[in-house]
Amino acid sequence: MAKQKQKKVQTVIKLQIPGGKATPAPPIGPALGQHGVNIMEFCKSYNDMTKDKVGMVIPVEITVYQDKTFELKLKTPPVTNLILKALSLESGSSRPNTNIIGTLTQVQVEEIAQIKMIDLNANEVESAKRIIEGSARSMGVRVQK
Repeated sequence: MAKQKQKKVQTVIKLQIPGGKATPAPPIGPALGQHGVNIMEFCKSYNDMTKDKVGMVIPVEITVYQDKTFELKLKTPPVTNLILKALSLESGSSRPNTNIIGTLTQVQVEEIAQIKMIDLNANEVESAKRIIEGSARSMGVRVQK
């Protein structure tokens, strides 16, 4: 059996793009263009992969190889976006310690922790929940005990 040669990685690009809405316009076009990536091919691939997540910001890690091919790895949406979606809010508080904009239940915290578990630096759900609660507090969201 012949050994397959691995492609050499040129760079890794990290972007946060709304699901199903990648276009060649900035910031995507310039970020990919400087590395010689086919921008339209990327947009088509990304939009196909995220067509069921329209409206959510989906981080993507793009591994660009020296032969100008690329590989996409989708991440879970940012915690702040998941909290805002759970509370049906547009943005966090401008003064998080004095202006409380909403309250998360423990059930909502656990749901967000389950979604983010694969991307968080936590081995247990309880640790992940504490990370989510900290993000909520920094946004001006109270967490029920």
